[in-house]
Amino acid sequence: MKKVILSILTVVLMTGTSFAATWVAADRVAPVGKVVVEKNGLPAKTTFKVVNGAVDNSMVSTTNVIQISSTDLTYAGNDNEVAAVIVSEIGQIVNGKYAKDKFRTAAKTAIAEKLGTANLINAAANSEYIASKTSLGDMKVADMTGIDLMVNAGYNPLAMVVVITKHPGSNLEIITGKPANSERAMNAFNYITYNYPDKIKVGYGCQEYKNFLAYSDPIVQKRNKSKSALKKFNKEQEKAKSLRAKSLAQYKTTGGLSSWDATYAILNELSGENKK
Repeated sequence: MKKVILSILTVVLMTGTSFAATWVAADRVAPVGKVVVEKNGLPAKTTFKVVNGAVDNSMVSTTNVIQISSTDLTYAGNDNEVAAVIVSEIGQIVNGKYAKDKFRTAAKTAIAEKLGTANLINAAANSEYIASKTSLGDMKVADMTGIDLMVNAGYNPLAMVVVITKHPGSNLEIITGKPANSERAMNAFNYITYNYPDKIKVGYGCQEYKNFLAYSDPIVQKRNKSKSALKKFNKEQEKAKSLRAKSLAQYKTTGGLSSWDATYAILNELSGENKK
């Protein structure tokens, strides 16, 4: 009997070792991405490509290829976390992040041409602070859309929180004992708390999530004790859910074109006609 048990344990250990040795995040992008696309009714022709360096998904509506950063995948340790990386990128596309960047660049160029590069207004428009806050805002919106996509596809949305906190954080967060990217992670956690409370009950089994809960629990408890704070929270989350649903519906209706992309294309076409 002991020999039988030993044999079974050996097989289990060998299987586990084999899985650990063969599981590669980049290899899981295509199958996980396919599930996300199919379960959410996204454009059926959508495919995925892992790339090194910065991704450029500004032409997805034409190419149907969504680029996924190999660097971002280094923070994924299972399929749930691979899904989080994928849907965060899809979330940026759905909410028109790339078109917004084009508008911002055009606006900055116009300001510089009008006022000069030494002007204070131009300096403010091009400041690192403005850029970082804008980027954070875009990521928060993308994460919320991504969470909806994850839930629909059957993945644990709390993996989004985990992946976010795995990314390098600021020195201030380290000094104050906050999780990396705490503001962005808390935004994602709040969205899940309001819209998918059952997922919070299920939890997520890793140390990064435990560390995050140590930070978030006092915040949640304080909010829940205040009627005004809880009312404000519920109102904000309800609005966020409505806006994310609207953006996703727009994306599906146009076959992969966000409202921002559509607007930019129209204005760009009109601008070209005016130059003729």
